[in-house]
Parts: sequence; structure tokens; C-alpha cells
Amino acid sequence: MRVELLSDCKKRNNREIVRAKMERTFALRRQEVISDVPMTSDVQERWPALFDVMEVNAEFKRITTMPLQSRFLSQLDLHSASLLRVFSKQSGQQGKKLKDMAAMMTEDIDAGRECLIKGLCIYLNEDPEDLVKEYMDMTEANTLREVEGTTVGIYVARETPSNDYSDVGVILEGVVVLHDLESVALAAAMLFGLMYALNMNYPLKLRYTLEVLQKVIMELDASDLSRKAQNLKRKMHE
Repeated sequence: MRVELLSDCKKRNNREIVRAKMERTFALRRQEVISDVPMTSDVQERWPALFDVMEVNAEFKRITTMPLQSRFLSQLDLHSASLLRVFSKQSGQQGKKLKDMAAMMTEDIDAGRECLIKGLCIYLNEDPEDLVKEYMDMTEANTLREVEGTTVGIYVARETPSNDYSDVGVILEGVVVLHDLESVALAAAMLFGLMYALNMNYPLKLRYTLEVLQKVIMELDASDLSRKAQNLKRKMHE
């Protein structure tokens, strides 16, 4: 059935068949991921159907019984006011960065969510550029080398510095695993879901941001919090 899926996922109008076979092969795939600890490129080769927005959503729900995309975005919206309130109370250089980030929020809901995620990085003393990387030309040799050196991240491609995105995607272990996504917030949800699907540890540079997204925003395994995450959660409810 796994071999059949290799050709099934290349056919048009075949989503239901792929979904059913991915459901039936879940236990095998989960065993492979946890026992063999394969590289992302190996999983992509063996299970290409997994690297699709609808299938990432489905796999996350199989693992956690929780919806991914809808919950991630709605919870981010739900907590936005309390996060902005916490950000506004910060002082010094960090406070200035957070105020500048909050000032970039517009009526565009996707832009607002992106600012919140980047603001979380700043608040937790992590660099938002380690999470969201912007490139002018995705075909340039320097850019390709940088992508290959990225363990976990979201890329944003623009044609010029001032225009809208031409592409948004997800990088895992130097491989572009998803592209043509609608927004940075959706890419963050997919990145989060794929890390669950591939049983990946959070990279040290982003461990607090990803922990807060998991345990405070998504409320998954929320009982065991680091001190930074605990302090943020307490301030959000003050």
C-alpha cells in the first residue's frame, strides 16, 4: 500500500483514495518515524503524500486527536489581545522592538498573525529571523546554500523588498517540504504539524517560541512548562 501511494499521490482528483490509504498506513508510518528516526528527505521519498497541507492536518489529528490549522489560527486570534497587552508592558530595547512589531499590525488578519508570532520570538529573547527567513531570489546559489543549512524555518520569497510575497513555504533539515502557502501564520501551523508528524525535537534557537505555540497557544501537553513559558502564561491571564 505504501508503494501504491507513490503513484496514487501523482494522479489528479485522487485525494480520497490517498487519504484512505494514508489512514490505513498510519501505524506503519508512525513506527518508522519513531523507531528509525529517518531524515526528512527519506520520509519525503517514502511518504510523499504526507507533504501536503490537507495531509499534514490529517496526520496531526491522527496523532493528537486535535485539529491543526483551524485551532492554531483561532487560538492565535483568541490570545492576540492578551499577547499585545504583555508586549506593550516591556521596556528597553526589547520593548522598542515589540512596539515596532505591534505598529506593523494592520487590518489584514494574516499580517497581524505574522506580527504576533514574530513578537513571541522577540519577547522570548529569540530571533524572529531564525524562524521566518526572507529571500529576494529563491534560485540564487547563496539562497539555496542558506536553505540547505536551515534545520527548521519558514521562508518568504519576494520579487522586490516592498512587494507582497511571491511564495511562502516550510524548510525542514535543509529541504523545502511545503511551498505556495497563503501566509506566514499558515506556514507556522504546518511547520508545527510536521514537527509532530516527524517526531522532531525543537531546535535550541527556537525552543521557547515553539514551546509556547504548543503548550500555551495550542494547549497541548500544557502541564509541564519552562519558566519562560510559565511567566508568559501568567502575565497573559493577569
